[in-house]
Amino acid sequence: MGIGTSMKETTKHYYKDPLLEVVSKDPEVNLRGVVIIGCPDSNDDKMRAGERVGTLLQAMGADGAIFSCNGLGNNHVDYAKSIEETESRGIPVIAMSMVPAKDMVTQNPYLERSVMCFYRSKDPTAANGDASYVLAEHTYERRDAVRALALLKQRMRRNESD
Repeated sequence: MGIGTSMKETTKHYYKDPLLEVVSKDPEVNLRGVVIIGCPDSNDDKMRAGERVGTLLQAMGADGAIFSCNGLGNNHVDYAKSIEETESRGIPVIAMSMVPAKDMVTQNPYLERSVMCFYRSKDPTAANGDASYVLAEHTYERRDAVRALALLKQRMRRNESD
């Protein structure tokens, strides 16, 4: 499975992002902001970007974070580092991904508990079971956002009780 037309997030998706809509309307959550990070080219820059995400969320006093990544492969290097840096600071993360943690190109001890795979094949009989030519057919939806927020709240409650 490569990233194709059906997995691309459109401008409309960003303007009417289901995750932002769900989180911003939840009375139990204080949405502090949206952090947008590009995907640097060099490995050193990827590590630095991931470290900055963790540092920023810690400085903001975040009790938890939901990450989303529009891409696979190379994008997972800094994505995984951002998860690691945030979790290592005691901030629970739910990371929405098109692939399960075990299929990411890089690994760390935090991925297995943090990554929520939202991808589901709409045509299980298709070759490779996946990509189509329908734009944004396989991006995350409102139900994925609701699930991610519920998982984050659960992890945050566990953190409070520890």
